[in-house]
This record gives sequence, structure tokens and C-alpha cells, in this order.
Amino acid sequence: MASEKMQRITIQPTSGLRGSPIIPGDKSISHRSLIFGAIAEGKTQIKGLLGSADVQSTQYCLKTLGVNFEKQGDDLIVEGKGLHGLQTPTNSLDCGNSGTTIRLLMGLLSGQKFSSILLGDSSLSKRPMKRVAAPLIKMGAQINLSENQYCPLEIKGTHLQAIDYELPVASAQIKSAILLASLYTKQKCTLTGKINSRDHSERLLKHFGVKIDCSASQIETQPQQKLTAKDVNVPSDLSSAAFWIAAACITENSKITLNNLSLNPTRTGFLSVLERMGAHITTSVTTDSPEPIGTLEVETSCLKGTKIQGQEIPLLIDEIPLIAILACFAQGKTEVRDAKELRVKESDRIEVVAKNLRAMGAQITTYEDGFMIDGPQNLNGANINPHHDHRIAMAFTIAALRAKGETHILDADCVNISYPEFFNTLESLKNG
Repeated sequence: MASEKMQRITIQPTSGLRGSPIIPGDKSISHRSLIFGAIAEGKTQIKGLLGSADVQSTQYCLKTLGVNFEKQGDDLIVEGKGLHGLQTPTNSLDCGNSGTTIRLLMGLLSGQKFSSILLGDSSLSKRPMKRVAAPLIKMGAQINLSENQYCPLEIKGTHLQAIDYELPVASAQIKSAILLASLYTKQKCTLTGKINSRDHSERLLKHFGVKIDCSASQIETQPQQKLTAKDVNVPSDLSSAAFWIAAACITENSKITLNNLSLNPTRTGFLSVLERMGAHITTSVTTDSPEPIGTLEVETSCLKGTKIQGQEIPLLIDEIPLIAILACFAQGKTEVRDAKELRVKESDRIEVVAKNLRAMGAQITTYEDGFMIDGPQNLNGANINPHHDHRIAMAFTIAALRAKGETHILDADCVNISYPEFFNTLESLKNG
């Protein structure tokens, strides 16, 4: 592997990956630990916080809102301000490339006594915010969106009313924004509909002492509660580990072990699909609360095609670009449907995956809500343009390990959004 100012990375095919890589902290839990710690009473110590650009955006915004942080070795101490202790920001809140940052803060800031302006980079400024604003506005929030859809956006804090809301789309970010806003209402809030997305907010709210009742059909929060500081151990991110799991499956002579891994049932859809495809995976849970954490072992496997749709999609939405790569090395057809959400991520992931696979010589049929790949197919090295999407860059790095010839990942710096040590970890596994 060679690099050119870390903008372009050249990947050679490999004969196998072995080892036990250190996986960065879970991104979703890192964001939420910072936010919940900031509005808790007391000091929260966070172990294993992800040091990526997205999580740093959340910390920056909270600092701008008056929250103090202290490094203690590898840990971070959050000095909680309580529900009503955030300060009027002196600057706009720059959320960078982080959709989680801006969408969760929309819920948090709607119930404050001050106004805020939230903005992001060019990519985030093209991502839809109206579907987050809509339920918040029903709660009385005053939110002004650019072009009635995008950021920059302005929130004028106000008194919020409780809501009984049926989620039209399975989105942990929308759900979390409403849950944060519900902390500022005087009546109980109820969420129904498509609530079967990641449940990190529900688990962590309980961890911080909030009474929240969760079932398969509804989520109900009780009014006028407070958060009490409590330490958080951030497990390793399964979405980051997924790249090495996929790589081990498709490269010969591979075997890797992953420790301290998040095994939250709302995040293990990728593992379930891989097992259905014939992957050799062994998991064991070592801790249950507030998040299931354990160990995973995976080795070279013979994969077969499958169909992924419906309620499975929210449980592996970030791993679908990887599934496209795996499909190229599986026997038979792999089809993904009901995944229209991919078109409004950091990039239009359906289109960008298809474009880059075709550049490598693969055939893929795309739909408005997914794609179909008939495998196995031979891939050739190519120039990969991830369109500043970290998961695309990493997924096609994995594809390059089985391609014929060199593959060049352009704009490789974008992996820093979630996994700054990605390419170094790849080298360690190749030498394992």
C-alpha cells in the first residue's frame, strides 16, 4: 500500500488477513454519551470514546453551548449542565459532516430558552432535515430550514408540548431527536410506527436514570425527569468491525478475532445476513447492560446470495455498501430492497456503489430502493471515487483486496469521519 498526501491510497490484493484488530468506539453510542452526559446532573466519565471527526463535531457544539470537558488519561469527563443549564451559543453550531450531531441537537435545542443556528459542510447541507423538523414542529418547536428542507437552520427555543407520534420511517436519528425533545415537555410522549431502528438512545436514557417504557409496538417517556450522571463504557463499533468481518469472509487464509464489540440486537442485522449467506462466525456475549458487548471470530467462508428487505434494512443500513461487495463473491443473486434511505446518506449510496462497482468491471442492477448483483463476478482494480463518503471508501478498500491489479481510493481522508486508523489497521491485519 502506498499513499499520496493521504488523499489517494493504493490497495493491492492480499492473500489473507489474520489478527485481533483494535476497533474504534461505537460512533452512535459516542455521540449519545456526550449529549446525555452534557444534560445530566454531575460528571460522566466516558471510556472508549470514538475520536473521529463526526464525534468531535458533537463535542465542539456542546462546548459552544457551555459544556466543559476534561481529559483523564484515555477517558473523557463530561461536566453535566443539567436539562436547563446549557448556555446561549456565541457562534453558530458547526456540525461538520455529522447527520447524527445536527439531528439530535435539533431535538435538544428545540426546548431551550435561547436561539441557535446549526450548519454543516457541503455534504451535510444537502441532506434532508424536514423529516426531523416535522415532528418537532408538532411539539411546538420553531425551526426555520433553508429552502424549507436543509441546513443551515435556525431553532428558536420554546416551551414544547407532548406528542403521540407514529414514525413513518425507521430512523434512529428522528426517534432520538423526539426523545430528547420529550425531556422538555410536561406530559408523557408516545412513539409508535416504525420504531425498530437502533435503540442506543433508549438504553442510554435508562442508564442515565430516565423512566422510559419500551415495547415492540411503542416507546413512552414520562414527563419532567432529570438525567443523573453515570459512567459509560463505549464498546467497539460493529459498523467499523464490519469491514474486517467482510474482508475475512472473502479473502483466503483469513481468521480474525474482535473483542469488546457492540452486539446490540438492533445492530447485528449484518451478522444475521452473513450467517444466512454461509459465513463462519462465532459470537459470545460477555456484558449485557446497558449495551450487549462480546467477542466475535470470523474466518474465510464460501458465501451464497440472499435477499434483504423489509424490517431487516434498518438493522444494517450502514453495512449495505459492504453487502454489495460481498455479493460480488457470493454464489447466486443477492438483492437489496426497501433501502431508499441509502439515497440520502453522506452520498447517494446506491448510485455511488453502482458507479464504482461498474468501474471495477462488475454488473449491478439498481432500483430506486436498492440493487441486485448476480455473483460471483471478477473485479478489476480501478480508480474509486467515494464522493467523500467514509463507508464507500472503506467498502471499496475491502473489494480491492480481491480485485485483479491495483485499486486507487481517491479522497481517502474521508475515512477520518468514523475510522481514522482504518488503513493502519488494514496493514496490521495483512502482516498478522
